[in-house]
Amino acid sequence: MAFKKIPVTIVTGFLGSGKTTLIRNLLQNNHGRRIAVLVNEFGELGIDGELLKSCQICPEDGDSTDNIVELTNGCLCCTVQEEFLPTMQQLLQRRDSIDCILIETSGLALPKPLVKAFRWHEIRNAATVDAVITVVDCAAVAAGTFASDPEAVERDRQADPNLEHETPLQELFEDQLACADLVVLNKTDLVDSATQAEIINLVQQELPRVVKIVASTNGQLDTDILLGFNAAVEDDLAARPSHHDTEEDHDHDDEITSTHLVLNRSFDPQKLQKQLQTLAQEQEIYRIKGFVAVPNKPMRLVLQGVGGRFEQFYDRMWQPEEPQQTKLVFIGRNLEPSVIASQLNVVSG
Repeated sequence: MAFKKIPVTIVTGFLGSGKTTLIRNLLQNNHGRRIAVLVNEFGELGIDGELLKSCQICPEDGDSTDNIVELTNGCLCCTVQEEFLPTMQQLLQRRDSIDCILIETSGLALPKPLVKAFRWHEIRNAATVDAVITVVDCAAVAAGTFASDPEAVERDRQADPNLEHETPLQELFEDQLACADLVVLNKTDLVDSATQAEIINLVQQELPRVVKIVASTNGQLDTDILLGFNAAVEDDLAARPSHHDTEEDHDHDDEITSTHLVLNRSFDPQKLQKQLQTLAQEQEIYRIKGFVAVPNKPMRLVLQGVGGRFEQFYDRMWQPEEPQQTKLVFIGRNLEPSVIASQLNVVSG
């Protein structure tokens, strides 16, 4: 008896673009679909996985970790052979109870090496990549946080004879777009219409073929827009060029690292955010995310920052058995963990 392949949707995008929010909204509006989620985090605390677990759609009669599998030690394209294969095999054994699979890559992962894994004989007869969805943070692109203006990059290239390659972050942004079946322009409420048009033009320049671009605020899109492409991406890789196609192995920029803090104390949210914004200016920090214990508040505060821009919201009550700790992950280049820790310890609660 032939089984229908389980469709897999890969959600990629740069740090803080809104991938987790998009998936969370999709889970809450799943139209009855039984969805398994794999979360790849850059960092050790599992912030994104925790956010998805609090979406309140996981079954109460079972361990929610059965529904969400976190891959925490690096990018999927690096750990794919060690962790991804047994994880997928475990999910495929439960194919009767799964309609589709979502994979959220880390913000520093290249999507194409992950897609290639679906050519492995252990997987290819049971699962197929339905689509690659690339989430773009409009405000971050407009601010030049991770995507430099193409003309400015070219001017720098012409001016500096020693500059042979574009920045790794720029290449990563381009590779994520080149592999996309759908581009989601997220956080459009933070830019004006003229800026949005410029971003669309920039994105279209990086797309090697016709790909639909949709605008979104807070990752709110109809499920039918995100699922059901039937693209069989693993069989279409030639149409998705990458900067790393000629490399046998992909080496990440070793300077991009993460560090985390777990503090047994509470913080005033506004004071903490102000200090984090200062830290983001003093160090090359791309992303800050985590949970904050707030004085006299029974709920957990979620804090996320991209560059100097932050958002906060309370996601759930603290559980009776869990310590009310402040947990923060910092992702960036040449981070100084001791400086981050010392500065946060002097923030008054």
